[in-house]
Amino acid sequence: MTIHPIDVILHKRDGLALSDEEIRGFIRAIVRRTPTRQLVTDAQIAAFLMAVFFRGLNSHELAVLTEAMRFSGEVAYTGVLNTFTIDKHSTGGVGDKTSLLIAPIVAAAGLAQPTPEGVPGICVPMISGRSLGHTGGTLDKLETIPGFDTQLTLPRMLDVLRQCGAALIGQTPTIVPADRILYALRDHTGTVESPFLITASIMSKKLAESLNALVLDVKVGSGAFMPSYEKSKYLAELMVQTGEASGTRTVALLTSMDEPLGRFSGNWVEVWECVDILQGRRHPLSGDLIELSNALAGWMLHLAGRASTPQQGAELSDQILRSGDAYKAWLKIVETQGGDISVFEDPASHHRPTATRILKAEQSGYLASMDCRQVGWAVQRLGAGRAKPGDPVSAHAGIESHVKLGDRVEPGQPLFTLFSEDAALLDQPEEMLRQTIRIASAPPEKVPLVREVIPSRP
Repeated sequence: MTIHPIDVILHKRDGLALSDEEIRGFIRAIVRRTPTRQLVTDAQIAAFLMAVFFRGLNSHELAVLTEAMRFSGEVAYTGVLNTFTIDKHSTGGVGDKTSLLIAPIVAAAGLAQPTPEGVPGICVPMISGRSLGHTGGTLDKLETIPGFDTQLTLPRMLDVLRQCGAALIGQTPTIVPADRILYALRDHTGTVESPFLITASIMSKKLAESLNALVLDVKVGSGAFMPSYEKSKYLAELMVQTGEASGTRTVALLTSMDEPLGRFSGNWVEVWECVDILQGRRHPLSGDLIELSNALAGWMLHLAGRASTPQQGAELSDQILRSGDAYKAWLKIVETQGGDISVFEDPASHHRPTATRILKAEQSGYLASMDCRQVGWAVQRLGAGRAKPGDPVSAHAGIESHVKLGDRVEPGQPLFTLFSEDAALLDQPEEMLRQTIRIASAPPEKVPLVREVIPSRP
């Protein structure tokens, strides 16, 4: 059956449900076009995106679109490992470095109970992204480790999984190529915020890992990608429904992002913070990071059958973290992917910004609020993030938080330390932070870190 792109666009523009053949044919046309054979034009793709933005997709259309994108390129057939394969995805935040703790925690649990074939009992094939806008990227953090190779082929990723139980890699040009094309045009057509297109983008990449289960960390609050709690929850529900429709057990946690997570926000400084935790050094300002990592890993261990409840999974996660087994798993992952593990002997000494500045409190009171998105943009302006794909990032730029929401502060007390590799970049971020911080006479109402859980099924 021949699919004509204009018919697909008109059907969706007029509010009709698209057939499976129309969706699959449109995605095939996108990835099979060449410079000399335009099966579908950029203008037509843009029109399709705008039609979806305004008309939306029903649950079946969304599942089919996600599946078509998932199989538009290479797929990691992790089933050949004969193990339980699970991953975690975050919708992005400031200081959100949970992946660097969760991957070795869950890998350590799998290494403790390998399959009869000697493969870890649980494997985490984590395909991550780079920083964009106000949110950080796992790949940028990992690539501050000398020699660490995030650009593994899928066969090489399977080798790392067999040895280590986890692999941390980036999306290659052959993994979900349809998403690369659609995302680039979404950025230029004002359709990035569509929950349907976000779901298809995220879930097609995660499901390309051939997962048994997936845990989603969907941010809510001032630093979240979605503008309201209701829209974040709707996105979480769409992703859970789409994961379940593919046969993958899926659960979403709605988690607070009203302040940076943990102590540091940046690239190397976030690796440093996680290595400290893995080595047993728990700074008080890393408490929320540890709590959230254990909550997410707890769900993963529960879905993988290692704990009867998510709470027991969180307790097991913390035991693994405290025992040093997660650190051993981390070293094995980094070394197997070519990284120099000697830098972890003294991670603080590897932090080498050339310019620093301390932002201090101007009055007494309680740290009442901040616009966390603004904090993220301040980190980006220091050089740690990128405004558009392809921009360079600094390994050593970022901020250190000295207080958390609700803490009592006094005049002259440090609130943030700013790091950069260019002293000229300090002024604007300092002003952005100063403008967004609110100190009040009474502490704010305490908000739980995990706000709500959208379960896969009872």
